[in-house]
Amino acid sequence: MSKREGDGGGRKRRTESVQKTDYSVNTHSLVIVSFKVFQQELDTKHDKYERLVKLSRDITIESKRTIFLLHRVTSVPNVEEVLNEADVKLDGVRQKVGQIAEELRGEDVYQFHKAFTSGVQEYVEAVSFHHFIRHRTLISLEEINARLVFMRNQNTDTKVGAEGLCPGTCVLTFQITPTDYLLGVADLTGELMRMCISSVGNGDMDTPFELSNFLREIHDGFSYIGNTGPYEVSKKLHTLRQSLSKVEDACYTLKVRGSEIPKHMLADVFSSRTALMDQDEGAA
Repeated sequence: MSKREGDGGGRKRRTESVQKTDYSVNTHSLVIVSFKVFQQELDTKHDKYERLVKLSRDITIESKRTIFLLHRVTSVPNVEEVLNEADVKLDGVRQKVGQIAEELRGEDVYQFHKAFTSGVQEYVEAVSFHHFIRHRTLISLEEINARLVFMRNQNTDTKVGAEGLCPGTCVLTFQITPTDYLLGVADLTGELMRMCISSVGNGDMDTPFELSNFLREIHDGFSYIGNTGPYEVSKKLHTLRQSLSKVEDACYTLKVRGSEIPKHMLADVFSSRTALMDQDEGAA
């Protein structure tokens, strides 16, 4: 017999001996039972996380649609009609936020915060934009959170998590964090900059100066935070300064050269100047 054949026979015998070994698992072991419980907990957490991501995505989409609707106020005669239509859309968004509150009932909010933070920031942006158009002021965090109180009835509620339904009627609240509020307000400045350009294009020469003063106040507030606040907030400060710079440039052009440029051409002039400023910033 050759050496190769002998090696083959040895491997075959070793394989047979391994197959005969009993590797049966005791399913009643405390270790196995514990890991099955861990598996169920992780699966439940991951499923909840995915549901929150989907809700956040829906909130982002509806909030953006509301913002697009609100930009029509610069070109329609009946502003209140647009604001009322936006109210209806925001009520729908708030119901989505209520579903997030249901999912988070009895949970540690910060374990799931990353799943819904982008949607919450977009909601803050839409609500603050709507509030500014109607009242010309910045909505506070307390005012936003005061609207996020939801009544849930046992007959209409849906089972969420292991706790199940509330006994009878229960009150659910959702509290937006200060960081999400600041990030949403920082995004608002971009919409106000677009509103400024649209207003000029429709012959409104007063709104840009009003927006410039408002944006300057927001910028001063963020400057007080500086680098001492959360990292995300300090990153938004650069975008805020860009928006303020573009609005101030529009006000400067209106003040110095407003009488030289026909009103129907002002929007094109500002758009081209804004594009040049973006190119310069990109090159820098």
